[in-house]
Amino acid sequence: MTDMMDALLAAGRRLAEALRAENEALAALDLPRAAGLTPAKLQATDAFAAACAAAAKTGTRAAGPVRDDAMALTTRLQALGEENRRLLQRAIAIQSQVIETIAGAALPRQAGPGYGAAGRPPAARRVPALAMATRV
Repeated sequence: MTDMMDALLAAGRRLAEALRAENEALAALDLPRAAGLTPAKLQATDAFAAACAAAAKTGTRAAGPVRDDAMALTTRLQALGEENRRLLQRAIAIQSQVIETIAGAALPRQAGPGYGAAGRPPAARRVPALAMATRV
């Protein structure tokens, strides 16, 4: 049973490290680096989820000093997860502002008051459709 708990704690530490690294990149607004860390974070998340499921299936429980380690790791993962969510929301908001700015600059400008060909007012221009997809 201690092997299962050791595996769970090791998976939790890997996940904590992956979150810490991504949070560091997000805090520095180094979005390319943060995106590059996503595969490692997903692998660590999957490994931790599998270790949790295996421990729950076998009824493995932390006892003694291992329990203290598990509680500390739980607290650390909660804090890192909350910080990660906050930093990701901030990065998405900033990216949205950048996209809106670029899209606004790319839109055709309306002609000022005046007349077009044959003395008629210029035809109204349609704004092109714009789509955006994000994945978190």
